[in-house]
Amino acid sequence: MTDFSQTLQPDTGQAARTIHVLDKASFDEWYKQQGEAVRQFVDAYNFTANPEAYLILPPIGNDAAAGEGFSVVAGVRNRDALASWDLAQLGFRLPEGAYRLEGAEAGRDAMFGWAVAQHQFSAYKKPETNKGPRTLLVTKPADIDAAIALADATAMVRDLVDTPAADMGPDRLEALSEDLAKAHKAEFAVTRGDALETGYPMIHGVGKAAMRAHAPRLIELEWGNPAHPRIAIVGKGVSFDSGGLSMKTADGMLLMKKDMGGAAHAMALAKLIMQAQLPVRLHLLVPAVENAIDGRAVRPGDILNSRKGLTVEITNTDAEGRLILGDALAKAVEGEPEMILEFATLTGAARVALGGDLPALFVNDDTLAADLLSAGEQVGDPAWRMPLWSDYAAMLKSPIADMVNSAAGGMAGCITAALFLQKFVPAKLPWAHFDTYSWRATAKPGRPRGGEALGLRASWAMLQKRYGK
Repeated sequence: MTDFSQTLQPDTGQAARTIHVLDKASFDEWYKQQGEAVRQFVDAYNFTANPEAYLILPPIGNDAAAGEGFSVVAGVRNRDALASWDLAQLGFRLPEGAYRLEGAEAGRDAMFGWAVAQHQFSAYKKPETNKGPRTLLVTKPADIDAAIALADATAMVRDLVDTPAADMGPDRLEALSEDLAKAHKAEFAVTRGDALETGYPMIHGVGKAAMRAHAPRLIELEWGNPAHPRIAIVGKGVSFDSGGLSMKTADGMLLMKKDMGGAAHAMALAKLIMQAQLPVRLHLLVPAVENAIDGRAVRPGDILNSRKGLTVEITNTDAEGRLILGDALAKAVEGEPEMILEFATLTGAARVALGGDLPALFVNDDTLAADLLSAGEQVGDPAWRMPLWSDYAAMLKSPIADMVNSAAGGMAGCITAALFLQKFVPAKLPWAHFDTYSWRATAKPGRPRGGEALGLRASWAMLQKRYGK
């Protein structure tokens, strides 16, 4: 993991390069105040303070006479309210050293973007650059720790998702969760292998084909004062998804190392909660399996029981995530939490509807939905609420079981998947389901191609607002 401690430091007047922060409204006045040499340089590069554009100014004019080094001029959308990714391009691209903003102040979100942009996944390949940290000197040192914690949690999600399945199987998810528990003095429990068959038959059914090499398991962590409000966080941990006997194509399998992205989000959110000592009683649940193929694999037409007692006819073995989540949700409900947050890389239908940047958010409680959407908008981590359209529940009917796991025809796929999960949550228990991509297909400033946290910061901001001291 990247050490973010050197990326943000309090401004105590130490030597630093200047970053002139400009938006379209302030550019003309700044330009008029510059000497002829600076204006010529700006004109030569056609710099007009477009968002995410920047220009390194050599020591010319008064700076050169005073022996000063280079400075930077950077464009942002609104310099009076810097957003999460406004400084990300600078945090990644600028030469190493210390920098100070002029014309703007960096709040927590902008600090986060500056810091996380300096993270690179380098477990299997040398990083693109070995330059040292770019340190932003900030005038709000009270926000530094919070920004670094967010950067660290985001990098954790990215790294877990980027790691190949051979090195991120159910056993590795268990080991990392146990490390979290030890670090924060949390209770830790695992139900593994054939021990799942009676208590968690759907987790067992999905994972039994990989039993010898990568035994399925339900990972649980509990932390915090039992007297505090109890919340449950559930994350889908399919370490690799072949599709089972309803096999994916080669192209369809190519990114399936990321099918444990929900687990990565849940673990990172749990880490944020415990680090901040949020006054809640946390219950983390990660059903971890590999959806493989062998003689024990569940077949289309098989019927699985569930922890809740509902029977499920398997119509598509590639709709496995909702099965393992159903058992995990049933266990979470038994603890009587006042809220459940659940993350899963669940359906391609959500990506068709909303693309890769927007998680599909399904919520059975309007207040919780509004709080999550508002928090996401504030921190630059948006989601889009989708309907739990009850009329579509008929698409899950089975003639021989309580329901099927995958509706025929492919219509409303992310909605019917959410409706399947909803059957394992009582109507009056607030529950939010993020159908998140956990991946970025095209790089953006501060957001490289690869694993991505989508919905994490929104959830954390909501929890802080509800339960923060």
